[in-house]
Amino acid sequence: MDRLDKRVEDLILELQDMVNDAKGVPMSRDKKVIISGDRVFDILDEIEDNLPAEISVAKNIVADRDAIIEEAHRNADEIIRQAEERRKIMVSQHEVTLAAEAKAKEILNDAKKKSVEMHKAANSYVEDIMRRTDESITSYAQEIRKARQNLKGSMK
Repeated sequence: MDRLDKRVEDLILELQDMVNDAKGVPMSRDKKVIISGDRVFDILDEIEDNLPAEISVAKNIVADRDAIIEEAHRNADEIIRQAEERRKIMVSQHEVTLAAEAKAKEILNDAKKKSVEMHKAANSYVEDIMRRTDESITSYAQEIRKARQNLKGSMK
């Protein structure tokens, strides 16, 4: 307890002692006492002189507390704002990742379809060439047979 607190407490105790030690007023229903008004006013003045310093200290403590709480609120708001920005970025990145994965899947599916189509087209092309080659060979073989028969017929 600091010196001023002790002084104010002592003055209050002195007032209490004055009231307790004072002579009672005869024939009063409640405990009325006779005390020196001058001394009571002196004590009250001294208490008043010592209280403003105490009140000022209390106000500073409250102001400091309020400033600390306000700073904590600002810090909390900033942390929340940063967390929200980070969440938005992460969501955006996640959406980009999902979009990229979807696009990659689409490209892969398209490539598979094109591969199947190209394989079919290549098989069809090869089949067509082989058919034409077979037809050509068959036609040439028939011409060769005719030419041989004609040759045999002319040799007789």
